[in-house]
Amino acid sequence: MTRSRTAALAALVVGTWLASAQTTPQDKKDPQSSFEPRSKPGEGQKFLAKFVGDWDVVKTFHPRAGKPARSKGECRQSMIHEGRFLRSEFVFESAAGKTTGLGLVGYEVSSGKFTSVWTDSRATRMSLRQSEDKFDGKQVVLYGRSLEEKAKPARRSRTVTRLEDEGRRIVHRQYTSGRDGKERLVMELVMTRKAAPGK
Repeated sequence: MTRSRTAALAALVVGTWLASAQTTPQDKKDPQSSFEPRSKPGEGQKFLAKFVGDWDVVKTFHPRAGKPARSKGECRQSMIHEGRFLRSEFVFESAAGKTTGLGLVGYEVSSGKFTSVWTDSRATRMSLRQSEDKFDGKQVVLYGRSLEEKAKPARRSRTVTRLEDEGRRIVHRQYTSGRDGKERLVMELVMTRKAAPGK
């Protein structure tokens, strides 16, 4: 065997060894990681975890004219997929009957932004929202989004969710902008943490 072939073979062996040394046992078990790397929960997930629990909810809808309409409900929130996403399950009772809602919120560590999806029993459409700025550590601010590239929303929608009273209350407000560009409050959820059994 010539020296050049011997050197090439040695380089191939060393390269193969280095590649195998950099491959973790987890990568060998999960080949999908080669093109879709795993990511661990970050500071956004730590914030969302504070929302976990059972809550009493008061929803107030603010129409353009007339008095606000209120309804009461309950919500159970839990972290799913090994602490990566917050799932919110709502049930509301009103004069119009019972309605249900399901929300899912995630946080992308690489971008520092939240994304949410909402569905409910009132409509067949899904609501998609996403942050525009990085998480400030205090509140979740989301803006309405559309998956249709050419779609331009008639009104800009913004939601702000804050944790108050040392984690015993969540205040969620949804705003929409009018033709004049000014925002108005459309809907507000005030969620109060239920006392643990025996307390």
